[in-house]
Amino acid sequence: MKVNVDTNFLISATQWDYSVAHKLLKKFILSDAEIFTTQDILDETAEVLERDFGYNKEEVKNIIEKILLFVKLIEPKQKVEIIKDDPDDNKVIECAVESSSDYIVTYDGHLLKLKDYKGIKIMKPEEILKEF
Repeated sequence: MKVNVDTNFLISATQWDYSVAHKLLKKFILSDAEIFTTQDILDETAEVLERDFGYNKEEVKNIIEKILLFVKLIEPKQKVEIIKDDPDDNKVIECAVESSSDYIVTYDGHLLKLKDYKGIKIMKPEEILKEF
């Protein structure tokens, strides 16, 4: 299984040990799922951790280093302009296309509205956990 994770999934999975995202992440790791993201998504995650959670730069660096233990970083070659309301979300779709992911795992409303993009299912962690 190939999955693409975005900032809000990474925040939920790393900040709340009992969150559905955290439970799903553990299942992904134990099942040898391939988990993909990009440097842009990690940069956004770092920004949110600092801004919204009050971590200092060293703490953020440590969290990102832990994330890098279970994700594969890729650099998308194709740009897409699917999400007009929040163009920044397009980077998640670009990553999923480049990695040939089966799923995009997210809580982002703009992405979830799509439900599917070129055969890639876009789902909340709760929905994927039920399928597991």
